[in-house]
Amino acid sequence: MSILTQKTISKKLSFSGIGIHSGKSVKLDILPAGPNTGIIFKRVDLKKNNLIYPLYNNVSDTKLCTTISNKQGVRVSTIEHLMGALYGIGIDNVIIELDSEEVPILDGSARIFVEGINKTGIAFSDQPIKIIKINKNISLNDGDKSISLDTSNVTSEIEFEIKYKNKIINTQKNKINIFEDNLEDIFNSRTFCLYEDIEKLKKLNLGNGGSLENAIVVKNNEILNKEGLRNNLEFVNHKILDCMGDLFLSGYKIIGSLKCSQGGHNLTNKLLRKIFSDRENFSLIEIKGKQLPHTFANYQNLKSIA
Repeated sequence: MSILTQKTISKKLSFSGIGIHSGKSVKLDILPAGPNTGIIFKRVDLKKNNLIYPLYNNVSDTKLCTTISNKQGVRVSTIEHLMGALYGIGIDNVIIELDSEEVPILDGSARIFVEGINKTGIAFSDQPIKIIKINKNISLNDGDKSISLDTSNVTSEIEFEIKYKNKIINTQKNKINIFEDNLEDIFNSRTFCLYEDIEKLKKLNLGNGGSLENAIVVKNNEILNKEGLRNNLEFVNHKILDCMGDLFLSGYKIIGSLKCSQGGHNLTNKLLRKIFSDRENFSLIEIKGKQLPHTFANYQNLKSIA
């Protein structure tokens, strides 16, 4: 089957855990969905108005996670790790049912989602995928923070940089190609925080489900997690995972080259809103053709549909 056709999972997949911010237990099921369904969240603890679509213009909060809401105010939060897993694996269509307001944090990374999807298997359709191609450079600055998305013919790249005063985290930078690179380190990288910020989170009623089981905690020059880091760039790699998940709120995969320094959920969402504010900034295209290795190298297979 072609990598250029839309994909879903082969059968129902279930997870359970707690929300890192709410501290509430949650059961989450990922169900197969037909072509052109897209990604849909469904709050099964509610009987009506319970569908929420993970799109950039449905983002209602970006404080330490990405939260989406529908017109009735029904929310789902901390969607970025699951969305990053779906983006990286290439899943186009699923329905995600959950019985609480927050996606379970699991181990703080996307690893368990990815392992579950790979074990369950992927089902291919005969419908071509759709992607968004960036037509010109779009950029934003917010103090020391910056983000831009530039044109690219066939790749989807993310270059991310973080800068912390803490000597353990310090300055880290990494660049990935979503279509070509092995994303194992990205999927495996956990969320993190500074020890001195924990009380601040509690006062904001955030981080109620956080622990050393689902987050890296850095105290001065020490990592409190006994197992240490999973990879040398785990801090910035987790930011790349978040960015992948937030980019998928465009509704499709993106062909473009993103660069970000010290950004996060809010800046990525602002960038998407700026891109989609002007129809000249992007093209929605449909890919047709035979299977291509790693990248969409046969550019003649791109057919504009919008």
